[in-house]
Amino acid sequence: MSSLSKYIFVAVVSGLSAVTCSEAIMTLAARAPASQAARAETALHMAISEPAPAGPAATIRKSADGEYWAQGQVNGASVRFLVDTGASAVALTPADARKLGFDMAALNYGYRVVTAGGSTRAAAVKLASVTVAGARLDNVDALVIEKGLDTSLLGMSYLGRLASFQATRQALILQP
Repeated sequence: MSSLSKYIFVAVVSGLSAVTCSEAIMTLAARAPASQAARAETALHMAISEPAPAGPAATIRKSADGEYWAQGQVNGASVRFLVDTGASAVALTPADARKLGFDMAALNYGYRVVTAGGSTRAAAVKLASVTVAGARLDNVDALVIEKGLDTSLLGMSYLGRLASFQATRQALILQP
């Protein structure tokens, strides 16, 4: 096949692809207005019901062991956290949960979780407030880990609700 034939072949295939794609886009666009309106209404509702937090950036210094340790205030009580972006939720040790006033016998350990110590059970709880380095969030979902957790973890149920967070060589910067 000559180079001119190859060029013509590629041009024809490209043209057919463009026509097919544009027809698919037009078909989807004709069906989209209702779903776009629903998505826009949902986004508007979310924006109204949970306004973005605002405030100055908070800083947690990296410790000598290379970890980010944070002294937090949870429901008014002091809790020491290891910042863990790999933890999907704030995870509390039984000792910290007791300190916060949770009735350990009344908790429903209905979740299976995997920690560095292995598989264990967890109970879902709601924290009225969590403040770390001045960055406060209210109504934070958390888990009380039944066993195997040496220290409470500041996970993504807190970190993910911040406007942003950034790890540098020296510190973790939280933007509420």
